[in-house]
Amino acid sequence: RKLDMRILPLISTFFVLSFLDRTTIGNAKVAGLPAALHLTGLQYNLCSAIFFIPYCFFEVPSNIALKRFSPAKWHTSSKLILPTLMFCWSVVMISMAFVKSFGGLLTARVFLGVAEAGLFPGATFYLCMWYPRAYQAQRVAIMSGSSSVAGAFGGLLAFAIEKLNGVGGLAGWSWIFLLEGLLTTVVALLAYIVMQDYPERATFLTEDERAWLVSTLESDNAGLSKELKWKFIRQALSDSRSYLMVALFLFTTIPSYAFVLFLPTIISGLGFSTSRAQLLSVPPNIAGAFFTVLAGVLADRWRARGAFILVGLVFPLVGYAILYATSSPGTGYAATIIAACGIYPTEACIVSWTGANFAGEAKRAVVLAMVIGCGNLGGIASSFIYRPQDIPRYHPGHATCIACLCLSIVICAYSMYNFARLNRQKREWCVQEGIRLELAAGDERNTLEFKDMGDASPLYRYGCIAASQSAFTFTPL
Repeated sequence: RKLDMRILPLISTFFVLSFLDRTTIGNAKVAGLPAALHLTGLQYNLCSAIFFIPYCFFEVPSNIALKRFSPAKWHTSSKLILPTLMFCWSVVMISMAFVKSFGGLLTARVFLGVAEAGLFPGATFYLCMWYPRAYQAQRVAIMSGSSSVAGAFGGLLAFAIEKLNGVGGLAGWSWIFLLEGLLTTVVALLAYIVMQDYPERATFLTEDERAWLVSTLESDNAGLSKELKWKFIRQALSDSRSYLMVALFLFTTIPSYAFVLFLPTIISGLGFSTSRAQLLSVPPNIAGAFFTVLAGVLADRWRARGAFILVGLVFPLVGYAILYATSSPGTGYAATIIAACGIYPTEACIVSWTGANFAGEAKRAVVLAMVIGCGNLGGIASSFIYRPQDIPRYHPGHATCIACLCLSIVICAYSMYNFARLNRQKREWCVQEGIRLELAAGDERNTLEFKDMGDASPLYRYGCIAASQSAFTFTPL
């Protein structure tokens, strides 16, 4: 409870503002941004897409830095790094209120991508350092679910702020960027004061609580190394399962970002006015937030990940299929809610599944950054699949999302099979060699041998944790 009260609210607020600031360009578009900057053709799409290039490129280095400058080696790390990133992108957001041309907006989006790059993988890695794997899905789901809250909040906020059009000589879209940027600045400054480092230095825990938490986290990782060594980075880069998770997240983020960036546009294309489209973007995002948290709670309770991903992918598949087939505004709008109920929970579960299936800390940090960084390249593709010439049905965009979701289902099903196969091999290995966790812990030679093996250790099981007397056993689903 102490962790949930002190760690989750701040990290979730970070993520809400991050997602709000990167996607608010969609609300600004409906508020008149393209006309004010004289954007033509695919210039708006390019401004949306350019964000993801630096965003993806800098995610792996930022997570390595977060691990490298850990509390044991530097008195800061996440306590300064994450709030500093937040402050930097808030300054960029404020500057976007005053851009006068396509070039200015494009440049600002590049810097926004650089500043936001480390937040999502850094925050996910940060949560993984505080919670055992059996409790991570629900917390990552709460954090990720805040992105749909950001979508709902962003729609309401944009609708209200747009009324300031003309005040102080600024257009409504300028006020959207300005006020949201100022809000992020305030939160970033507060974070410098209230954010905690890693469990070893937690000031809100008693000495006994701190010792229990550190011991529990070490046991959860089967005694694997926490050091940053290049061999662990090479393990992450050479592991084929890393790229399976990257592909799974990539083909999920294409329809996800398309949904977030173009939801007001899609709703407007169904026949609703621009102001109503802003408001109507709220219910799908609220539904997405609810199902994201629900999926996280159930995934932790049932100790499952892959199954929730597989089922979750069906919802957006159905939603986009309806959008493709129907011309009815009511039916099309209902389809956006169906899609939101699956697309948001699926992303959260993939991130949690990744964090639970790679060890120790250095490899997990790199793989999380790879998955989130490379996966977010899907944002580039999604920025171009809803083209102005496809109004109002957007058939090419919907068809692309359907194809990506089908690929994600295939990759998820294979990954579930592969993790189950690997767990079976490890159990057989332990039986043949007489390896048990308590015996390995009592043998310094075995401890050192297994410590640097990462998730290849026979003591480590893929999936979500369950109690066992010999070694930690996991459910790969």
